[in-house]
Amino acid sequence: MTPVLIGSEIYRGSSYGPWHPLRIPRVSTVMDLARALGWLPEGRFRASPRARAAALLAWHTPDYVAALERAEAGQAVSEEVRARHALGTTSNPVFAEMFRRPATGVGGVMLAAELLRDGGAVHVPGGGTHHAFPDRANGFCYLNDPVFAVLALRRHGARRVAYVDIDAHHCDGVEHAFAADPDTLVVSVHEEDRWPRTGALADRGVGNVFNLPVPRGFHDDDMARVRDGLILRAVAAFRPDAIVLQSGSDGVTEDPQSRMALSNNAHAGVLEGLRPLAPRLMLLGGGGYNPWSVGRCWTRLWGVLSGRAVPDRVPPEAEAVLRALRWDRRGGGRAVEPPEAWVTTLADHWRGGAPTEGVAGRLAEISGRLRAWT
Repeated sequence: MTPVLIGSEIYRGSSYGPWHPLRIPRVSTVMDLARALGWLPEGRFRASPRARAAALLAWHTPDYVAALERAEAGQAVSEEVRARHALGTTSNPVFAEMFRRPATGVGGVMLAAELLRDGGAVHVPGGGTHHAFPDRANGFCYLNDPVFAVLALRRHGARRVAYVDIDAHHCDGVEHAFAADPDTLVVSVHEEDRWPRTGALADRGVGNVFNLPVPRGFHDDDMARVRDGLILRAVAAFRPDAIVLQSGSDGVTEDPQSRMALSNNAHAGVLEGLRPLAPRLMLLGGGGYNPWSVGRCWTRLWGVLSGRAVPDRVPPEAEAVLRALRWDRRGGGRAVEPPEAWVTTLADHWRGGAPTEGVAGRLAEISGRLRAWT
């Protein structure tokens, strides 16, 4: 199957609010940038459907789904709903599209799974909301579309699914869903002591969960070693029918929500390594709170999937998309003046160096588990 990108205009017009980290454009930037590069002809793009409330009951509770719908309709929540379902909080605020937007993410992964029935690759940059739990919102995530991605792939014939997460934050909701499932592999590489402060090295579910918390300063050379020593080894040994890669870009140096030191080369390297290991690959978005970094990263990954060479300098049409972005780090403050590289290139410079202290020891420990597991 020719690679497909699934997006929606709902991401262009919706925001979590003027002070929230997710006030920035992300999916719409990927769509615009890919088109400006000539990488998204009409036949490669599919508009995401919106998942119906009934479909969400495959994992979320009826009370929670109903509360989320009511919160959007009334634009308010009671104290009881806030306490029980974590809606209307600072992290998970009430906003105009608070049901429709995440339901569009779930609809996108469901469509992607259907398109992948006979193999191929699909990019769903609006997906990747990996923190939501069955009965509550969590960490900017109202619905857990990665869980639905795995379930939908199963429904369309993929018995064994490998879920790989390279977001700076641990995929607590996804691990909750599949820690006891022998047919799902969960591999998460995330910053240690970073919210939600889960995903310890020792956490393993029934044996198919591999968590690698990494220290601040974790860079491209570190990720290359982790990619080869953990991610690709585990996935290859698992022999999945499908792979889901959550490619949160909040681990890049310029992102305000982590202290990792990656470039988007790290994300591209993981994707390129995983692509041959299963007939089906679904690429999701995730975290990412610097609009230039996240837009450039996820567009570059679309280029990897669709076989496009990254230009040394983007054409004027793509540069115009990047120069039109606006961002103030704290909301209501002075706008960031982007360096020229953020508006003229897609590929970052490699950010490597000597092994970061602590990474080698943790990788050796988890490699021992891998040897026993395989």
